Amino acid sequence: MPKKNHSPTGWDAVADWYHGWVGEHGSDHHRKLAIPAILDLLQLKPGEKLLDIGCGSGVLSTYVQQYQADYIGVDVSQRLIAIARKQHQGQFIVADARRLKSHSSIEPAAYDACAFLLSIQDMNPLADVIHNATYALRPGGRVALLMTHPCFRIPRLSGWGYDEGRKLQFRRVDRYLTPQCVPMKSYGRKQSGNTISFHRPLSEYVTALSEAGLVIDALREITTYKQDNDKARRLADQEIPLFLGLGARKLGS
Repeated sequence: MPKKNHSPTGWDAVADWYHGWVGEHGSDHHRKLAIPAILDLLQLKPGEKLLDIGCGSGVLSTYVQQYQADYIGVDVSQRLIAIARKQHQGQFIVADARRLKSHSSIEPAAYDACAFLLSIQDMNPLADVIHNATYALRPGGRVALLMTHPCFRIPRLSGWGYDEGRKLQFRRVDRYLTPQCVPMKSYGRKQSGNTISFHRPLSEYVTALSEAGLVIDALREITTYKQDNDKARRLADQEIPLFLGLGARKLGS
């Protein structure tokens, strides 16, 4: 019989590892790519209320302050929320993104914007999450999703290849249309725990937003900030995006 994996799943088990990697202000990818992109999609204004869904340790909250907007972060991990409360200003709530409607602190149509900063691919079912975000948005409110690009960056099912004859770096995609539930490896020699990543084709995100009453009005494809010395790798990095950003608006006024 196969051995059972007794490592717990979810972000509580890897919260310390995650915080160590991201830090107080975000990793290089957060600071140079992901956070500027999601702020561009959000277009926050003074006095607006932002709900950061899957906020983790609250990295986005610091960057929201420049817009004089009210920040509220939610995450299912109690340990990550505890870290966020220690190091950031703003309101932080332990809540499941799939069940925001049932949380007494999250009122319907109370937020001007919702953000998913590198969190949506860790959430399932997608339709439940998007419907709950829409519940929290006022009519005309915005939602911004920033994720690793689902067309090119599929955990364990994509990677780089090199064509020696053409001297060309290419992106290999083994599977794309079939949704995948991918257990990620445990983190740290002295830690146990596994997180799960959910791959979905781009069409599933478009469909989920549309069925929740959201109209997509922005799409960003973001390449890496790194500049490789190798010409073939540098060209591939410039042509094949790392992140995908989607912006949508709730119908109504």
